[in-house]
Amino acid sequence: MPHRIIIDTDPGIDDALAFLLALASPEVQLEALTTTQGNVVVETATRNALSVLELAHASQIPVAQGSMFPLVQPLYASAAVHGESGLGNAVLPEPKAQAISQHAVDFLIEKVLAEPGEISVFPIGPLSNIALAIRKEPRFAKAVKQLVIMGGAVREGGNMSPLAEFNIYVDPHAAHIVFHSGIPITLIPLDATHKCLVTRADVEHINEVKSPIARFVKDVLTPYLDFYEANTDFGGSALHDPLTLATLIAPELLTLQELYVDVDIHGGVSMGNTFADFYQIARKPANMKVALDVQGRKFIELFVERMIQLSRKIQD
Repeated sequence: MPHRIIIDTDPGIDDALAFLLALASPEVQLEALTTTQGNVVVETATRNALSVLELAHASQIPVAQGSMFPLVQPLYASAAVHGESGLGNAVLPEPKAQAISQHAVDFLIEKVLAEPGEISVFPIGPLSNIALAIRKEPRFAKAVKQLVIMGGAVREGGNMSPLAEFNIYVDPHAAHIVFHSGIPITLIPLDATHKCLVTRADVEHINEVKSPIARFVKDVLTPYLDFYEANTDFGGSALHDPLTLATLIAPELLTLQELYVDVDIHGGVSMGNTFADFYQIARKPANMKVALDVQGRKFIELFVERMIQLSRKIQD
């Protein structure tokens, strides 16, 4: 039986690629998308979620719009990396489908409580919706099967400050609530995602199939690659959000360690810093599994293979 998941998201280039990977993976049943602010404002995130599902002939999957603002911090949404639309150079038509009327937080609570222990949530944006669900309905924390979170930088440096990764930095107070909720958590931080680097050659390989999916992958990744080439020496673009799905489709590629992890919410240069107690100095039990390493090239090869398969299914 495929794993049933909801993706909580702020699409976002790599968010969109995570949707496509989920749809291309028989190990996964994508039940819904819930949206939040982050890479873009929540209205744009919702439009992007609907448009990408439509592109992939998956408009039957519900989309619920959620948090407009972080819990405490001011709204950050920026087009610096993902472009004004949030989807790089891709131009998708206005979606025919609409978001459901229910707020994402209420949708998450209702869906998870209806079938306790059956649905995993994959937050790949700021954790605002998840924190609000925990606060509004404490039973949510006991009913959700697990959270697989893209966020944080444990031994790696941050990408929003020297110490903080974007998703945690944008709403650190939400992350603090979630980390201490008691929910089974797997954290996919920059320590792992920076080892999963898609290249221009990978993009061209996908585009050997003539398909709107392949073209979309190229259109969204081209400015992403430009950004990484201008600002890093990585030699490719990190596929942050798609890597969360490796926990279900290729868990053998990840090296996980059980750790006590917390997030700094005290302000200043360390705001949003995720730190792990590797030596058990605090004497607190582990609250999550953390991906500290990954067979990055093997994951990219799997991603490329799945995009080619999806492209062959959805052709002009």
